Amino acid sequence: MEDKEIIALYFARSENAISETALKYGGYCCYISENILHNREDAEECCSDAYFDAWQSIPPHNPQNLKTFLGKLTRNRAIKKLEHCQAAKRGGGQINLILSELDECLPSGSNVEEKLQESVLLECINSYLLSLPALHRKVFVRRYWYTSPISDIARQYAMSESKVKSLLFRLRKQLKAKLEKEGFFL
Repeated sequence: MEDKEIIALYFARSENAISETALKYGGYCCYISENILHNREDAEECCSDAYFDAWQSIPPHNPQNLKTFLGKLTRNRAIKKLEHCQAAKRGGGQINLILSELDECLPSGSNVEEKLQESVLLECINSYLLSLPALHRKVFVRRYWYTSPISDIARQYAMSESKVKSLLFRLRKQLKAKLEKEGFFL
């Protein structure tokens, strides 16, 4: 089913909207939440919660890109779940490691999640990503959006882990320089 048809189901308040969403994007959403939570049951729960969030927000929202919209809802749910688990000393995962890598190139003053939500900073980061060669952009997004392990990225793009680490280091350094040029300082 096409995204426009799925969105129309949400606007019609049809319960089939959620089942069609899960059918088309369930694997994608689970991939995102599993990379953050490293627990299949929690990841599936986050996906279900993200579908509910979509149900609550469509309408009034009419997402231009349903996949990205669901990815963001899922990622936000998974990060909240991870924070809850870590606060209760029940969780683990690499999200703090991955976000700490970005701390090197993002301005200080608040945490990474808050800074990424600021529209000017987001616009600058998007501009940077669009300027990258496709492979570099894909590696960066896989690591910092999908929170994929270095080993998975290396395998997918037929690179050594050290090459992925080196590339990510250079990309973060370039991003930091671009942000500083735009007036964002650590």
